Amino acid sequence: MINLNERLSEKKNFFNRLLFVYIFFGILFLYLIYKTFTLQVSSYSDYELASLENKTREFLIQPRRGIIYDRNGEIIVNNIPSYNLIANLALLDDIDKLIEDIQKIIELSDSEIKTINDNFPSKKKQNRELVLKKDLTPKEIAKFEVRSYKFPELQIAVRYSRENLFPYLFSHSVGYTGSLGEEELEEILILQNLRPKESIFSYSNGFITGKTGIENVYDNKLRGKFGKKTYEVNASGRILNEIETIPPMNGEDIFTSLDIKSQNVAFNKLDNRRGAVVAVKIDDGAIVTYVSSPSFSVNKIANGLSKQEFDDLVLNEDKLFFDRAAQGRYSPASTIKPAIGLFGLKKKLIDWNSTIEDPGFFVLPEDGRTYRGWKKGGHGEINLKDAIIESSNTFFFSLAYQTEIEDLREHLSHFGFGKNICKDCFMPDIGLLPSPEWKMNTHNFGWYKGDTVNLGVGQGYINATPMQLAYYSAFLATKGKLNKFSFVQDSKDIKKDTYISKNINSNDWTKIHESMVGVIENPKGTAGRLRALKDYIVAAKSGTVELVSTETKEDYQIIREIEGQRDHAIIIAFGPIPNPEYAVSVVIENGESGGSVAGPVAIAVLNSLIKE
Repeated sequence: MINLNERLSEKKNFFNRLLFVYIFFGILFLYLIYKTFTLQVSSYSDYELASLENKTREFLIQPRRGIIYDRNGEIIVNNIPSYNLIANLALLDDIDKLIEDIQKIIELSDSEIKTINDNFPSKKKQNRELVLKKDLTPKEIAKFEVRSYKFPELQIAVRYSRENLFPYLFSHSVGYTGSLGEEELEEILILQNLRPKESIFSYSNGFITGKTGIENVYDNKLRGKFGKKTYEVNASGRILNEIETIPPMNGEDIFTSLDIKSQNVAFNKLDNRRGAVVAVKIDDGAIVTYVSSPSFSVNKIANGLSKQEFDDLVLNEDKLFFDRAAQGRYSPASTIKPAIGLFGLKKKLIDWNSTIEDPGFFVLPEDGRTYRGWKKGGHGEINLKDAIIESSNTFFFSLAYQTEIEDLREHLSHFGFGKNICKDCFMPDIGLLPSPEWKMNTHNFGWYKGDTVNLGVGQGYINATPMQLAYYSAFLATKGKLNKFSFVQDSKDIKKDTYISKNINSNDWTKIHESMVGVIENPKGTAGRLRALKDYIVAAKSGTVELVSTETKEDYQIIREIEGQRDHAIIIAFGPIPNPEYAVSVVIENGESGGSVAGPVAIAVLNSLIKE
């Protein structure tokens, strides 16, 4: 017997399942309609853009790097254009066949073929361009252009190489360029709204950046901005036609304060000896001469060296890459005495009439230790002026003994010691203006009175770079008013680092100048042999940097048999007096005598500048 209730229940369940199926397929149908709409309409522009990008390729156009001039408008660094034959490896698999075909119109040397074969695997893997031949002649360019349709994977592109017209003179001041790392390159391209991957792929040889010196410090200005050519390509990547050209923006030219003439004089006078020369125009702090010796050719570095050639430069015992002008540390020696004298006047420890008896040595009261002067028997009764002229160590030992180290440190810092005094020097060292804290942290010993006494004659822990010594010289010349140094002067920057002291009056500054003039002009002056080398008045202070302490001259004669243990020669100078225009510092390692060895270099540089 049929149960009607069961039949009704089954019928109801059937209709429910059927309804569910209808609803499911209805929703599915609506979803398909929605996706079709979004694909055909809403996402059309996105897919169109992607499609267009897949059909185009960018090739960067290298900007001309800015030219670097000296202060007279003469070119120091220029650009040399080179037309190179370049392969797009994305379109190339058989390099041997390409070499064979290109040889029919452009001759390749054995070394060029070897370079191509050596570089092909890595360039292919990295999607980088491959240079087949550099410096194409006009004839070679013409022969290729008429047959270029046969070589869709090749193009001729201009690349600029950097040429310093004085590669040894400006190796440390101007510096050199080199290739960019991939991360640096990508950052630059992104900033210029270029597609990094595409751009790197199509262009890798012409990217250069400043590595040292002015080339590095002013790289952003010198570099310029890349242009680009956009081409339509087919599905296989072959170029069809040009779509757009955006020209490059050339880099800014840099007009430096450097002077080729004085630079050449300094370089030749140093004569490949280890040392440095820095000269500045004191009214604005412009660096006019900047030489570190020995030097090297920046053109060889910029245009590529073999590993062996590079290793020879790096391992050279003279440390050719070391910038002695801004990074070399030397004791200021006796050149510091005018600053110590000014400190004594400021603190009223002495006046110009104060005298001491100089027996040739100073005995430290605390422990009886003896500090000797350079002249056996001493200088007798002597005042500040004569102490500077004759370079009496005993006078300044005695004066420094009366000081407190923190007061003396604060005073010397105003003269450029222990701080960066250059706005655009490449990685300058700040030297060392020692303190009790520094000594404890470095040597685990406290500060002794003898340390202060040594500092009074520019020996002991204190040291400075030739750049700082030039600043010190210029600071003395301007009586405490001076701009920070710079290779490129900014007319808007008129702020001066002015040392104001009510206790150093104009008369004291003038007498310091007179004392420094006496170093050359006075018969007792330590640099009297410089008198005949110029026809104007120069203020100077020479020094001898003691590397090995000896009790007698006889002991030193033994020590000096080893060149590396001989004293350094040092001098600061400015002129012409009474209205000085230029200041200079010279350091010659192991030169021994500041007055007779470093002095002639300083005078020669001043002559080249003052007699222009």
